Amino acid sequence: VGGLEHAHIIIPLLETLARVEETVVREKAVESLCLLSHQFTNEAFEEHYVALLKRLVNGDWFTTKSSACGILHIAFSRVSPMAQTELRSLYKTLCEEETPMVRRSACANMKKLIPHMDKEVIKKEFVEIFKTFSKDEQDSVRLLAVENGIVIAEKLNEEENQQIVKPVISACAADKSWRVRYMVANTLCELCSALGKEIAQTDLLPIFVKLLKDSEAEVRSASSSKVTAIAKIVPIELTIRTIIPCIRALTTDESQHVRAALASDVMGLAPIIGKNHTTEHLLDLFLQLLKDEVPEVRLNIIGKLDQVTPVLGVDELSQHLLPAIIELAEDRQWRVRLAIIEYVPLLAQQLGANFFNDKLGALCMTFLGDCVYSIRDAATKNLKKLTQVFGDSWFKTHILPKVVELSKHNNYLYRLTTLFSINTLSSIVDSDIVTNDLLPITLDLLNDRIANIRLNVAKTLRLLIGVVDSGIVEASIKPSLNKLLEDKDRDVRYFASVALKCCKQ
Repeated sequence: VGGLEHAHIIIPLLETLARVEETVVREKAVESLCLLSHQFTNEAFEEHYVALLKRLVNGDWFTTKSSACGILHIAFSRVSPMAQTELRSLYKTLCEEETPMVRRSACANMKKLIPHMDKEVIKKEFVEIFKTFSKDEQDSVRLLAVENGIVIAEKLNEEENQQIVKPVISACAADKSWRVRYMVANTLCELCSALGKEIAQTDLLPIFVKLLKDSEAEVRSASSSKVTAIAKIVPIELTIRTIIPCIRALTTDESQHVRAALASDVMGLAPIIGKNHTTEHLLDLFLQLLKDEVPEVRLNIIGKLDQVTPVLGVDELSQHLLPAIIELAEDRQWRVRLAIIEYVPLLAQQLGANFFNDKLGALCMTFLGDCVYSIRDAATKNLKKLTQVFGDSWFKTHILPKVVELSKHNNYLYRLTTLFSINTLSSIVDSDIVTNDLLPITLDLLNDRIANIRLNVAKTLRLLIGVVDSGIVEASIKPSLNKLLEDKDRDVRYFASVALKCCKQ
């Protein structure tokens, strides 16, 4: 449009879009107007941008007023103190609109406006608006008031929050609409931070306990996902006395979504309350969730096992959690088995080589023969991580014999997994192991009756070219690839030719 000095030319176009009834278009227009505001000088801003805001506020239709709410905080931050007074008056008229959509937009944008206000202005003008929003007849407005409470609380001291914000939040937590209670549950951590530790412990903790027992599953789910964050704020004794009894009830909640939300967060309590309290109060709950009938619950609890294992120690792990983990390794849901595989390397670090070999060594090899490809693929990566933890000598003693055994299995999938394992392991084990052990296994599969095996032999040999000495390449790998060049399967011939090109480079 000819430079920043002509930015105002775009305003009528965006103003037209900000007036349309389609919400998505209107919101995009507001977003663009917010971005455009930075292109104006102070004089041009008052002349064009503030004039636009006034036109939108004074529009006849709810769409213009809703859009005005979205840009008011931008205008407020750029104008003079006298103009700010006028804008606050305009905002107050928007908050008192009969149309619920306008009030909702005004309430939603209040949190953007408050940071630009002085504390005295907030107490004098905005606290009353905040309280009015929290009592609005529309629950879509009331639930947005909760977020405004966080922003207001950050501007006030603890005594003022006790008198102003806390009563409103308490009322919202007991609101007849579950959506409002859900919003309180979902923002409770932020509320605790904004209102201060004392209010959090004396007033918000009882609210949290009530929300954990709420009649609506959505509210219980939101609360359940916050147990660790709240436990960090309150003393351990209070957590054990007030929160853990609620958790115990939630582990058998009729809603699987509540149990899944709890499973995704409850493990974080272990580092907070320590080993003794975890063993006494939480361990049986963890085991119960690990055996839940719903796969999502089991998955969520497995995904957070790493938070518990450092706390419990080897004895408690082997006595209580390990049997449940071994049982889950045979779960009918492949995603649960996959989660167990991904957890195994961390468990290996906790248990040590000897204990791991006794309890989980055979299990890891079982995964290599799983009927699901994703499990077999993850199992090969798992072997790599375990070798990195325990070292090459452990690999030669415990893994290599099983890899050899797999390479001779009647089922071609096992033989194929052998090649995948070699591909993964060749990059981390000593080159002597690759030359003396892994390469011979690969060459033994050169004449396999399954074309897919021979094809993957070519792929594996291509990978090993970069690992072994050039003499071995010339003596063993190159002749083998030349033999595959004469294979009856064209795909095998293709991958053999690609590997041979690597020999020549």
